[in-house]
Amino acid sequence: MTETGVLPDRARDRVFQAITRILAVLLLPVAFARAPRRAHHLACQWALAVRFPAEDLTGLTPATSAAFTAARAEAFWRHGTLIGLTSGHRDAAEQHRLFTEEVRRTGSAEAARRHVLPPHESRHVAGTALDVRPAEGARWLERHGARYGLYRVYDNEWWHFEHHGRVVARIPHPGATMSGRPA
Repeated sequence: MTETGVLPDRARDRVFQAITRILAVLLLPVAFARAPRRAHHLACQWALAVRFPAEDLTGLTPATSAAFTAARAEAFWRHGTLIGLTSGHRDAAEQHRLFTEEVRRTGSAEAARRHVLPPHESRHVAGTALDVRPAEGARWLERHGARYGLYRVYDNEWWHFEHHGRVVARIPHPGATMSGRPA
């Protein structure tokens, strides 16, 4: 604790992680009664929904949602790592708003594309992109996500992962291209 009585971020994260794990263990019997073969998966998702109440998987493709929930269940039960979703699917209007704000902030569409793509290029609009948190969860996903088809695709965005059916090369930023692959 600091002098103000507030836990530092890392200590707070460890407390939240411990509480979430305890909650998941307590939820296991209920999950087992509901779906015996998927009890660990369900208990994990329920506990993480309490830990990250604002996350919304709506709009993700079924394959992306399934890959993400399976990956984070493994991270949770096998490695004790929490992975939350900061942003998943965005509709075209929201993506356009984000892109327009970035153009205004940076002064040009070209500069904006280093951080935000227009709607017709964004994998968020397609429902196959995930922005995750915390950094520890992103590191786990970077190491193990390929088993689920989840790849970090931009050097400048540690939190951004995309679901692909094949390995994809990482590129410097969203507006960059490599081997003809648009960001």
